[in-house]
Amino acid sequence: MKFPGSVLVSLVLFVAETAAALCLSGAYRAAGDRMWQWLTLLFALLPCALVQLSLVFIHRDVSRDRPLVLLLHLLQLGPLVRCVEVFYIYFHAGRVEEPYVSITKKRQMPKDGYSEEIEKEVGQAEGKLCTHRSAFSRASVIQAFLGSAPQLTLQLYICVLQQEITAARSIFMVLSLLSIVYGALRCNILAIKIKYDDYDVSVKPAAYLCIFMWRSFEIAIRVTVLVLFSSVLQIWILPVVLVNFFGFFFYPWILFWQSKSPFPENIEKALSRVGTTIVLCLLTFLYAGINMFCWSAVQVKLNDPDLINKSQNWYRLTVYYMLRFIENAFLLLMWYIYKTDIYLYVCAPLLVLQLLIGYCMAILFMLVFYQFCHPCKKLFSSSISEGLLSCFKFLCFICKPPKSSILIDKAEVKSPENSDEVRSSSKTIDSQKGNPNQSVSSNA
Repeated sequence: MKFPGSVLVSLVLFVAETAAALCLSGAYRAAGDRMWQWLTLLFALLPCALVQLSLVFIHRDVSRDRPLVLLLHLLQLGPLVRCVEVFYIYFHAGRVEEPYVSITKKRQMPKDGYSEEIEKEVGQAEGKLCTHRSAFSRASVIQAFLGSAPQLTLQLYICVLQQEITAARSIFMVLSLLSIVYGALRCNILAIKIKYDDYDVSVKPAAYLCIFMWRSFEIAIRVTVLVLFSSVLQIWILPVVLVNFFGFFFYPWILFWQSKSPFPENIEKALSRVGTTIVLCLLTFLYAGINMFCWSAVQVKLNDPDLINKSQNWYRLTVYYMLRFIENAFLLLMWYIYKTDIYLYVCAPLLVLQLLIGYCMAILFMLVFYQFCHPCKKLFSSSISEGLLSCFKFLCFICKPPKSSILIDKAEVKSPENSDEVRSSSKTIDSQKGNPNQSVSSNA
C-alpha cells in the first residue's frame, strides 16, 4: 500500500497558503489598504469553500449520517479531518483481516507488442485511500486555479504598483506559485489515469520533473504578462480576461449542443436535473479557470459518460500554444508601447525577450514530456513529433495558394517569351521560303 504523500502535500500547501493569506490581509488592514485586504480574503476564502464542497460531494457525506464531519466542513476544517482519516486508515491497514476484497483487472504497458492483464486484490482500506487521494487531487486543482492563481496575480500586481516586495508578500507568492504548479501537476496525472484507466500506470520521477518545469515556466510567464499589461492598461485587461474565460467556459457547451446528445443524467443519482446542471457549470467554470493560465491536460466533454475527452488531440494542443504565444507577445508589445515611469529602470526589450524565451522553455519541457517521459507513450497512435509535423503541414497547406492560380501566373509570365519564340521561328521559315538555294546549300 502506497504512502499517501499526495494527501499530505495537498494539506500542507492548503494550510500554509490560507494562513499566509490571513496574515497578509491583516498587514493590509494595519496599513490602511482596505481594498487589498478584502481582495486577498476573497481569493483565500472562496476556494476554501469550494474545496469543502468538492470533498463533501466526492465522499457523499450529505447522504450519510455524519453530522460532525459536515460541521467541520462548514468550519473550513474538512481537509484536516480527511487527512487524519487517511493516516488512520493507512496505519491501521493490515491489522484486521478484511471481510471482503474486490478484484481489479489492469493491463500492463505493452512490451514487444503484447500486453498482459493482471488481477489485483483491493481491500476496503486501499479502496478508501484511493478515494481520498482522488478527492485531494481534485481539491488541489480547485485550490490552485480558483484561489492561488488569482491570488498570485493580485499580489504581483500590488508589488508592481507599490514598487516594493516585502518578505511576507514574497513568501506568500512563492507558496501560491507552488500551489498552482502542484495543482497543474495533479491535473496532468488525473488526465493520464482517467484516459488510460484500463492500464497500470506508473509515473517516473523524470516525468514529474518535466511536468514541474513545464508548468512552472508556463504559469509564471503567464501571470507576469497579465500583471505587466494590467499595470499600464487597467481598463483593457478586463476584456482580455473576459474573452479568455467565457471562451473556454462556453466551448464545452457549444460542442455539447452541436452533438445533440441527451442531457447527462448519470453524474450522481441523488442529484436532480438542476443539481446536475450546477455541477456541470462548476466543472466548466474550473475548466475555464485552468485554461486562463495554462493548458488543461483534462479536456471536458459533456456528452461523454466520464465527462472527459479520452482521445489525444495534438491539433488542439498546437493551436492552443500558438494562440497563447501570440497573445502573450501582443500583450507584451502593448506594455512596451504604453509603459509608464515606474518601469524607468527596467530594460524593457530584455524583459520582453526573457519572457518570450521562458514561454518557449515551457513548450520545450512539454515536448520532452510527451515525447520521452509520458508513462503511456507506447499507447499513442502517433507521437507528438509526428502530430506537430502533420499540424504544420496542414497549416502550410491552408496558407499555400491553390495550384491553378500558380499555373495561371506562370503562364502569364511566360507568354511574352513564347510569343517572341513564335515570331522568330516564323521569320526563319519565311526566309527559307524566299531563298531556297540557302536551304540546299545548307543540306549539302
